[in-house]
Formats: sequence, C-alpha cells, structure tokens
Amino acid sequence: MPPVVQRAREWITKLFRESLRDFRPFRDLAAREQMTMLLFAVLTGLTVGYAAYGFRLSLSAVQYLFYGVGTEYLVQTILVLPWWHVVLAPALGGLAVALFLKFVMPGHRPQGVAEVIEAGMYHNGRMSFRAGMGAAFTSALSIGAGASVGREGPLVHLGGSIASILTKRLNLSRLDGHTMLACGVAAGVAASFNAPIAGVIFAHEVVLGHYALRALAPVVISGVCGTIVTRIHIGDFPAFLIPDYDILSFWQFPAFMMLGLVSGLMALIFFWSVGFTRDVIGRTRIPDFWRPPIAGLAVGVIALQFPEVLGVGYEATDNALNQVYPLHLLILLVAAKMAATSICVSGGFGGGVFSPALFIGAMTGGAFGLIAANVFPELAAEHGLYAIVGMGAVASAVLGAPISTTLIVFELTGDYRVTIALMVAVVLATVMARQFRYPSFFHWQLARRAVKLAETDEVLLHAQVVADVMVTDVETISPEMSFGELREVYRDSSAQAYYVVDADGRIQGALNEADVKYALLDPMLDNLGRAVDIASQTGPLLTPDMPLDEALTAFRGTAHRFLAVVDSPVGRRLLGTVAFRTVLEAHNRALKAAQAETR
Repeated sequence: MPPVVQRAREWITKLFRESLRDFRPFRDLAAREQMTMLLFAVLTGLTVGYAAYGFRLSLSAVQYLFYGVGTEYLVQTILVLPWWHVVLAPALGGLAVALFLKFVMPGHRPQGVAEVIEAGMYHNGRMSFRAGMGAAFTSALSIGAGASVGREGPLVHLGGSIASILTKRLNLSRLDGHTMLACGVAAGVAASFNAPIAGVIFAHEVVLGHYALRALAPVVISGVCGTIVTRIHIGDFPAFLIPDYDILSFWQFPAFMMLGLVSGLMALIFFWSVGFTRDVIGRTRIPDFWRPPIAGLAVGVIALQFPEVLGVGYEATDNALNQVYPLHLLILLVAAKMAATSICVSGGFGGGVFSPALFIGAMTGGAFGLIAANVFPELAAEHGLYAIVGMGAVASAVLGAPISTTLIVFELTGDYRVTIALMVAVVLATVMARQFRYPSFFHWQLARRAVKLAETDEVLLHAQVVADVMVTDVETISPEMSFGELREVYRDSSAQAYYVVDADGRIQGALNEADVKYALLDPMLDNLGRAVDIASQTGPLLTPDMPLDEALTAFRGTAHRFLAVVDSPVGRRLLGTVAFRTVLEAHNRALKAAQAETR
C-alpha cells in the first residue's frame, strides 16, 4: 500500500474512533455486542446484495456473449440458432472454465454450498475471499455458457465468502463468525430468489443448524438488506407467474402424499445419477482439464433435442407450472435435465443444484398430475397444481431443507393456498431421502470427500488434539525389571500409568494395577518374575495430533482408564498418557460451549 494511502487510512480510522467516543449514543451502541452485530449485518446484507446483483449482470453478459440474449428465457433463441452453435457454445464455455480452474481458481475445482457448510463446521466460519470470487466467476461463466446448473449455490458461497472477509477484518470470535456466515448466506439466498423469509430460514436450517435468538436478529436484518437491493434494481415480483390453482377436495391429499413419495424417489435417482456419472468419468481417466469441455459438448448434444436443459431452466419450469407441456414431453424433460445436470456437476462446471431440482420437480409433478387425472378424473385438480407441489418436494429432498424450501416455493410463486399440500409432499419426500441416508446433496458431497459431519460439540472436541491434554509424567518400566525392583518403583512413584518399554523407548505393554499388586504380594517372587511377564495389552494407541473426538471413541471401545500416547502407530515410541476422565471433561466443556451457541 502506498504511504500516502496508508496515512489517509490511519487518519480516517482515528477520526471515526474519536467521533464514536465523543458521541455517547454511538458509544453505547458499540458497547453492546448484539447491536454491534446488527450494524455488521446491515453491512453484510448490503454488500452481498450488490455482489449478487453484480453476479446476475455478469451471468447475463456471458450468456449474451454466447447466445446473443441475456435473459433467463433462452429456449426460443436456441431454436433459431444453427446446430453447431448449440453444440459448441457449452463446449467452449467448458474450455474457458477449465482454463480458469487450472490457472486461477484455488483448489482447481468449483465450490458451492458444501464448502460453506464445511467452513461453518470446521473453520469457524472462515472462507477464502479469493475462492469465493473465483467460484462466482466460474459459475457465471458456466451458467452463461449453458451449463445445466443453478445460480443459487454460487450466491450462497459468494455471500459466505464476503461475510468471512468481514469477520476477518473485524476480528470476530468463533461464535460471531458463525453468525456472520449465516448473515452472508441469508443475504445471498434472499437476493437470488427475492425471498427474504426463505433466506433467513435457509441460513438457520442449513448453515447454523439452530434457531438461536442471538443469531436470528442479525440474520433477519442481513436477509432483508439483501432483498432490498434486489428489489431496488430488479423489481418486486415472483420468479414464476402462474394461474390461480385450487385444491378441489381433501380427497386429493392421498395423491399429494403419493407425489411426495414419488418426489423422494426422484431425488434419490438424482443423487444416484450424479454419483454414477462422477464414477464413470473417474474411471475413464479423462484429465481434469478436459472434463468441462467434454461435458459441455455432451450437454450441447442433449440441447439439440431438448434446449430447455440449458442454463437455470426457469423458462421450462414456468411452462410446466402453466401447464404448457404434454405428458410425454414432461417425462422426457425429467430424464434430459437429470442427465445434463449430472454431466455438468460431475464434469467440473460451477453452479448449484437448486434450479435443476425445481425443474425436475415441476416436470415430475406435472406428469404425476396428468396421470392422476386419467385415473381419477372426478377428483383430480389441474396438473399445474401438482407441478408446484412436486417442484417443492424434489427440491426439499435434494437440499435437505424442508422448511426453507416450502417458503422459497411460496415466495417464488406468490401462491399461499397450495402451501398445505406442499408441506405434506415436502415432509414425505425429505423423510424418504433421509431414510436412504441422503440428508442433502451438500452433505452427500462432503461425505464423498470424506469430510465428517458432526454436531457442534463434536466439532469443538475435534478442534482439540491429544497433545493438548496428555500427561508426560509416565513411569517407564524395563521389560527385564524384577518384581523386587518393581515394588520399589511402585512405592516411590506417583505416576498415573506404568508402561513397559524397551531400550529404544518403544512400548511393549502396560502394567495393570490390580495384576501388579497381586504379583507383588509374595516377596518369594522378587527375583523370579520380570515386568514383561505381567505386562498386558496397552489398548488403542493414541498420537499427539489425534483429535479428541477420536480419542473419546477409542476410550469407549476399551476398559482402560489410561491410554498411551506414541509418536506413531509404527514407531510406537512412548510420549505420554491420557486419562479417560480428562477427555470426558474436555467433552463436557465442548457440550457447554455448544449449548451457549444455540441460546
């Protein structure tokens, strides 16, 4: 930073602090932590709101570059383009994504909601701002080129990254860092969907995992600020304009329940499809660099027959909600969109899965409604109603967020009357997916990367390692030590544990106190027995860098009250010991800290 700029920054900071000190209302405000967090929430919401607006403009610019139109309604434009343009546009976009990932993007892979959850769980809400901006650019480039992904996931990641950089600059605590992360996510979702209520609930439901009052106020303020920015620059209207649909009879609710189960099945098929495609691409040994261009080429080929799969797919979703498509096309679009999205997500494109889930759900619900109308014509409602319900149910099972998904669908459609039917289907679809151990797409992504998901207390315990609590005051016993010498050691030592180690310091066994006392009762054995003769198994061996949650699991699988700490499982050089009671005390402290976060 140039010296002139540095001096100006210091002068402005000093002036601001003096103003706060001299003006009592601001001084009192800054002294109150909650009120201070509200100010930070306003800053976060406005910043994320304008970042989301910039993301939309960037996406439109990229799409205009590839297709000559910058709106979400792309199908009619695709129909008049030559076939080679439709095929090559996503492929060239994939090549641009590959170049960006290889030379610019940290980690050389796209990022999304899963990384936000991981940051909140294991990194105190801290994320890389460079990675956040890179992920946003990758997603804008991907969606603009026609990748069959959603824009909501990138905005969640971008919101989390902006909140994280503010957390670092303000030097906030772990607890406040989590709240700020949720503020960024709420603003991102609210700005993306023009849905402030859904953004707030999504942040609590998916990122925080609780509804603590101390976090609710800042998250609400941030979500509202993000929405205000969107409504100023884009307008206040729902994403989908649909006719008025009515539930004709309560006898339709069995059909809504069945649609919920069908939607859960479609979500499971979607999980399987993405996993299968990823495994197939992995087995082909295609270099990472060439995966996005090849995936784009495949999506372009699919788009020759089904141009609706390109981009976020809001136009096709709107058509399904307005009962435009016949039954056979609804079914074909489900298969085409699922294939295209699986290819894009597995092939390295950036973007989310919420918009594809809405697309698949709307087509599934519409097809279900048409079939139900043929089977029970006297009870069936218009199939557009089933499209709304299916849209929410599939998205809920994919996101693992039934409450926020219900609110998102309500705010996207502006129709409250179908919410009661939507809630029934959403609950059944979500329960069905979780019964097959698919809590959400994001948790599934983390599980495939071997990232362990845990409760807050387990996370706090995981952040501590054995070296933090181990005791180095350990009495080492030579394997050849006689019983008489051993008696003297026991009499003079105050060590908590006794281990038999060889001349190189490698552990050979542990001395059980009860067995040792029994062997030392008879002085006649003083010169007849050796320490190694009564040494028992050591139990699981711990290492200094082992997290305490893993150490607790090791204790629960053995009867030992003390476990040895060694340099490595192979070297087995004794470094110290850890008591079960010490690990339990650390766990209790973690439980109390976790409870404090949810108040």
